[in-house]
Amino acid sequence: MFKMKPVMAAAAFVIFPCIAGAAQGVDQAQVKFSQVAALDGPAAALGQGMRLGILAAFEEANDNGGVHGRQIVLESFDDGYEPDRSVTHVKSLISGNNHLGFIGAVGTPTSAATQPIATAAGMPFIGPFTGAGFLRDAELDNVFNVRASYFAETEAWIEYLVDRQGMASIALLYQDDSFGRVGLAGVTAALEKRGMTLAAEGTYTRNTLAVKRALLEIRKAKPEAVVMVGAYKPVAEFIRLSRKLKFSPAFVNISFVGSEALARELGTDGEGVIISQVVPFPWDTSVPVVAAYQAALAAVAKDANPGFVTLEGYLTGRLAIEALEAAGPQLTREGFLTALNGLRSVGFGGVMMQFGPGDNQGMDNVFLTRITKDGGFEPVE
Repeated sequence: MFKMKPVMAAAAFVIFPCIAGAAQGVDQAQVKFSQVAALDGPAAALGQGMRLGILAAFEEANDNGGVHGRQIVLESFDDGYEPDRSVTHVKSLISGNNHLGFIGAVGTPTSAATQPIATAAGMPFIGPFTGAGFLRDAELDNVFNVRASYFAETEAWIEYLVDRQGMASIALLYQDDSFGRVGLAGVTAALEKRGMTLAAEGTYTRNTLAVKRALLEIRKAKPEAVVMVGAYKPVAEFIRLSRKLKFSPAFVNISFVGSEALARELGTDGEGVIISQVVPFPWDTSVPVVAAYQAALAAVAKDANPGFVTLEGYLTGRLAIEALEAAGPQLTREGFLTALNGLRSVGFGGVMMQFGPGDNQGMDNVFLTRITKDGGFEPVE
């Protein structure tokens, strides 16, 4: 288990109401952001990973004097990947007015519940860990996405499985909520484009491991591949049970699953499992921003291993820092939003984010990786 620097560890999980602070989270010495995300439960590795990556970016900037003389602070609030808890935190944080904006939310159902509240309040909503299409609505001038959409990921799956591997029978396991249904829509659209339909589908309930019924239903169809839209613990349970039942199609997962967490959960059962990714390979230090990320990660958590989730968090933090720089020393929430909306081509040393009128998504890249025998990852050529 990694260890954070003491100053960070002390604030690792903030789950109490906001305390008094500077209006809009800004004073002469610091600027505060809030993260509402899963820090506990079956999706905890995602919220914790995003938090650690954002902290790495913020502390990197802080160690170099901050932004316009201000230190950047992140306070995280646990919603357990449950929309009702997320809404409670978001409303409390907005009424407290002690944070400049939200950053690093995790999940489609939680974002679907909280984004409209943040938008109505004029609160920045930066780098949610979800590829849901509704967050890419051109009318949302407070939402700024880092990653590619789920439709792009599901199209990449089907292009690989059908167009390149020649498979004719694809089944789907998905979480029975707005997240899973976005994946269902993406897979269905990609198959329909090729004159195909799903061979079978199965669902499970969010924050449970109840996947056995779905497995038995899907297995009846004898698909060549099962594509999966879910969190790492139930997905791992599905794959483990499949292995025990000698059911061995190709397993393909969405980036939200949390690649490193899934590989850890699966152990030796993970070999060959495919996961789509939306950020660069976190171990490729020939990419300058990846080298910077690795150094920043080691500085805040010396035992932490690089990974896709923390790299996405780091890039999200860097995006917020870019807008803080552009907003200037007289920082206000309105000025920060104006700066975010003014971003166009943002380069981070080998990674380019492109924004523009009607385009609030920075990156469009999707590539496939495979879990190796030793629990690592390799690109799928």
